[in-house]
Amino acid sequence: MTSNSLLLHILFFLLLTSVAYCVTWFFYRTAIATDQPNERSSHLHTTPRSGGVAIVVTFLIGMLLIYYFGDKTHIQQIYMVSFLVSSLFVALISFLDDLKTIRSVLKLAVMIIAILIAMWGGILLDQLFIPGIGYVHLGWLAYPLTLFWILGLTNAVNFMDGLDGLIGGTAAIVALFFMIITFSQGSTFVYITSYTILAGSIGFLFFNFPPAKIFMGDVGSVFLGFVFAILAIIATRYDHSHTSFLVMPLLLFHVIFDTFFTFLRRCIRGENVMEAHRSHLYQLVQQMGYSHLKVSLMQYCFCFLQGLGALWMVQVQGNQRLSVFLPFFLLQAVYALVVIKTAKSRGLL
Repeated sequence: MTSNSLLLHILFFLLLTSVAYCVTWFFYRTAIATDQPNERSSHLHTTPRSGGVAIVVTFLIGMLLIYYFGDKTHIQQIYMVSFLVSSLFVALISFLDDLKTIRSVLKLAVMIIAILIAMWGGILLDQLFIPGIGYVHLGWLAYPLTLFWILGLTNAVNFMDGLDGLIGGTAAIVALFFMIITFSQGSTFVYITSYTILAGSIGFLFFNFPPAKIFMGDVGSVFLGFVFAILAIIATRYDHSHTSFLVMPLLLFHVIFDTFFTFLRRCIRGENVMEAHRSHLYQLVQQMGYSHLKVSLMQYCFCFLQGLGALWMVQVQGNQRLSVFLPFFLLQAVYALVVIKTAKSRGLL
């Protein structure tokens, strides 16, 4: 990258961050959508939400620039269009949900429709690396696996959006590391997309960092989970970088672990997993008396370490890549055991 190109990237990044800041400020001042505290809330006062629109706007700007001027994005137009349409469809419905709560069944149906749009455009996880065997073409299994991956990660990110700055900061860290990794491997499309998400997240965090003046809302958290899930597929299958699919699950491993662990624990306890609750690991830590800032910073540390792990992962080959997950799994397992034991001793469970 030349010095002129670097300067242009910096100026564009500052522009996108400023756009995100202004959009977030608008939703903060107008309070078009608000979050009323209830028995499940971690905040005490009515707070504006839907600040995540800022991240959607910066993403859209980036996509439009690629579409009209990016003749070297190394991704076919059908993939880009289906990615853009499905992502904006999810964002639109999630924004309407922020304005007026939509039934869970309808939201789930909308997510599935959006995923089908992406798959119709050819975005499929149609081959997967299996230890000891190598890359295997999945055939018709690609469809349910793609659906499960996108739907699972979308909801996992959404479920973790419960404290000031938690998902906004996490998204910024994930986008930063994914941007660095894909750029180093020759990406243009995924690199620029990650770049816009990073700028949008930082601009939004000016108002969402603890103590938050505005919340992200579903329009932000659902959108981010959906985009990260699809970017993982595009990066490994259709982008010039051909980045390992395992990078994104590692970058968001703390989010995936918390969601799966909580789901499994509630199933074992015979709880209705469809009911709203406050028993995620990060929520229990906050209920123990730790501030939003401390809990969010802890999650940032998890994410940053996973980012370093992802940088390490892309340097190794084959079966060794899965071994990179081991230290992070052990870290999360110990963290979960400590949190659950302490929560039980304090009557939180």
